[in-house]
Amino acid sequence: MLELRNVLNQLGLKNVTTYIQSGNVVFETLKTDVKKLSITIQNTIESHFGFEIPVLVKTQAEIERIITDCPFSEEQKDSSYYVLFYTKPEEEKLISLSKESYPNETFHITSSCVYLFCEKGYGRAKCTNNFFERKLKIIATTRNHKTMLKLLSLCAEN
Repeated sequence: MLELRNVLNQLGLKNVTTYIQSGNVVFETLKTDVKKLSITIQNTIESHFGFEIPVLVKTQAEIERIITDCPFSEEQKDSSYYVLFYTKPEEEKLISLSKESYPNETFHITSSCVYLFCEKGYGRAKCTNNFFERKLKIIATTRNHKTMLKLLSLCAEN
């Protein structure tokens, strides 16, 4: 993660901080074109490290809104997950998926993420990141509530 921080600093990003070993990075920038910034970071990682990974950039306000809009109770939030989309899924796929249900799993779909609560834990869930990617034909990444809160906290510290 140190090398990743150094590479991102060389891009001109400021106060680059990483959180755990899963690629969560918080930084400051004056750049406002999030799509262009995502592509720049993705290309830089590919050229420096030799592998292609999707890069999702969310602003502090977006993370805050996603957490605030979580429809679950406070007790459920502690065990909930956020499936974040890299691109907006097609409306008909969202509608189709919203009609499905699975025992012990509750999800609420928006145009930018899925709020997921699994009564028996994510490790036993049918509705995983891969499930949503397959159903919606998009690329997604999943973070638990604790990680989302930590990322928001790191944003506030920057």
